[in-house]
Amino acid sequence: METIREKPFGIRFNNWFEAKMFVIIPVSMILGFFFYKWFENGTALVPYLFAYLTFVMALGCSPSQVRAALRMPLPILMTLVLVHVIAPLVAYGAGTLLFGAGSPYIVGLVLFAVIPLGVSSVIWVELTGGNVPLVLSMIVIDSLISPFVVPFVIDLLFGADIHFNHLAVMKDLLIIIFIPTVLGVTVNALTRGRAKPWSANYTAPTSKLAFVGVILINAAAIAPHVFEMKGELLRLVPIVLVFVAFCYVLGMFGALPFRSRDVSVAITYSSGMRNISLGIVIALQYFDPAAAVPVVMGILIQQPMATLQHRLQKLYWQKRTAGSTITQ
Repeated sequence: METIREKPFGIRFNNWFEAKMFVIIPVSMILGFFFYKWFENGTALVPYLFAYLTFVMALGCSPSQVRAALRMPLPILMTLVLVHVIAPLVAYGAGTLLFGAGSPYIVGLVLFAVIPLGVSSVIWVELTGGNVPLVLSMIVIDSLISPFVVPFVIDLLFGADIHFNHLAVMKDLLIIIFIPTVLGVTVNALTRGRAKPWSANYTAPTSKLAFVGVILINAAAIAPHVFEMKGELLRLVPIVLVFVAFCYVLGMFGALPFRSRDVSVAITYSSGMRNISLGIVIALQYFDPAAAVPVVMGILIQQPMATLQHRLQKLYWQKRTAGSTITQ
């Protein structure tokens, strides 16, 4: 029987990182905030670090998995509608009501809502007994359409109220998300799925370091603006907390028509978790730095909320299974 010590280094490192993620992420942010002068000049590296993260993620997805997911169009369509239609509309309406028209915080909430699905949702879907190939394929598909969806939704909701370079955003998303995703899936196909396990000893630690680097640098970039906010944080934190929770609840309701546990879990986590690092990159490059603040807060809130969701999902399916057993 394989012991923990006999497992490859890449797997052991991944397991360790995932177990410590709730500590690593906030510590990375705190270091970025308080030592921002050391890291703020590294913003030019962030797109490349993120592109590498995307490539490593896509290495785990094969064309056959994408094709299999496309044979289940309804869960994919439901998730995309929840993430790119309903959540941004609620974020815009709630943000306008709470902050007033023209506030950069509205842009931040909408960005959080509309950015692509979070890669870390794969971890939680697996832990909760969900359909991992489905959620991985949904992330790939959403990453491929994001260069077109994100600028379109922002323009649709804000129009002339804010000015940003649509073509530049699309170009960056193509470089950061689309191209690395296509490359990763292509390499997976050419190597018949062997590339990720072959490279895990190198890609596992380096991709996690890249992830920490993205958080550090982005936290450093917004630190001066966060320090200036002071009292506003007391109002902003509860709002972001409620909105992140709303995204999970939205996913739970959206998953109700699907009676299969694995599909339902995949939709719930996909709807609740976002690719926040990408949202910070876009916010800092194209909008008022204050727009990045709600997105950054999402990093701290999203993972603890996933833990709560994990417990709720287990209780829900245990009761549902017990109820169906009694009925039989």
